[in-house]
Amino acid sequence: MSADDGAASSGRAFVLEKESELRVEVGSEAPLGLRLASGNAEIFGAELPPEKWITVQPSQKIAIFTWKGATIELEGVSEVEYVADETPMVSYVNVHAILDGRRSRAMTNKGLDSSRGPRAIVVGPTDSGKSSLCKMLLNWACRRSWKPTFVDLDISQGSITIPGCISASPVQTPIDAFGGIPTEMPVAYFFGHTNASVNVELYKVLLTELALTLERRFSCDVEYEAAGMVINTMGWVDGLGYELLLQAVSTFNANVVLVLGQEKLFSMLRDVLKSKPHIDIVKLHKSGGVVPRNQKTRQSSCSSRIKEYFYGLNNDLSPNSLSMNLDDISVYRISGDPPAARSLVAVDINQEIIHSVLAISYAKDPDQIISSNVAGFVYVMEIDMESKRITFLAPCPGEPPSKVFVMGTMKWSED
Repeated sequence: MSADDGAASSGRAFVLEKESELRVEVGSEAPLGLRLASGNAEIFGAELPPEKWITVQPSQKIAIFTWKGATIELEGVSEVEYVADETPMVSYVNVHAILDGRRSRAMTNKGLDSSRGPRAIVVGPTDSGKSSLCKMLLNWACRRSWKPTFVDLDISQGSITIPGCISASPVQTPIDAFGGIPTEMPVAYFFGHTNASVNVELYKVLLTELALTLERRFSCDVEYEAAGMVINTMGWVDGLGYELLLQAVSTFNANVVLVLGQEKLFSMLRDVLKSKPHIDIVKLHKSGGVVPRNQKTRQSSCSSRIKEYFYGLNNDLSPNSLSMNLDDISVYRISGDPPAARSLVAVDINQEIIHSVLAISYAKDPDQIISSNVAGFVYVMEIDMESKRITFLAPCPGEPPSKVFVMGTMKWSED
């Protein structure tokens, strides 16, 4: 059954043969119901529960894959739905098997120099399926009882926190296909923009800070060290973007480079990394289900991620309104202007910063801001210059852990 040329509605069932997948694009107006009626199936490596209806939110694009066969039922409206029997999943799971073997060897050799687990970095152009592959590798590892660390360097997307950050978190339970990434002990550094070209030098500095933090964590826990990392990267792969990819490979000591969807990038990386035999470079095909996104869709996704931070995926959180005296807080911006690409500028707090998203820094003084990770984020709702009060939207009640805030170009509106 297919609905490529128009919206499909009402209840329908799809019988999937082994190693095939059902690709669905949900419409923008209403959610879609999904149920695994028989067999086994997964979405991004997360197993679907049997005979349980699941709500897929509007505008989501999913691929339901089965290794041995399954029957999937859908209820509601979708824009596109079709079954594909040619997928790159076998090559993806073969990568997982190799990473799994390295994790096992690392645990066997714990305490030795060879105890480092796999550090797989996923690279490729925009809309090549990097985030989806990362979820699969993380979920398959979790299903094998590993606790890999997910590192998200894609500031345009914000899989762990919000866009504008580079961040990391160990993943201890499988990632729900329709929810956020479950984070334990997340660490985030605020870049403040969704385009790395705004301040390339700052981006490099934050890469180093995050890598050092993770190395300290790994040195204290052989289990995390053996489980290794899965590192997601930006889709900027030309010019300075390519240089930043190489920087990330080096900074995080990646030993597996997975190249999705571009022969040219694979060839370039193979040539430049051939002097480093400890790094394996693997070329992978992108899934035919990957759908290119236009600029409007990207902006909408960015806004949705910020809203989700404050209100939850299904509007199930209740953020708090927080009012503070202007004299009690400090707001800084990290300059992106050469030659002082890492200098701090105090921000004049006025009406112009309304609708800005600010990071709450752990820094005790301004000199520590660049090297400090952040505790969370607030949204500037209102500024009353007469009473000298500022009102924030915060994800939870209580005073923030710091009164040092960092501002970038991140804007958002609740409307």
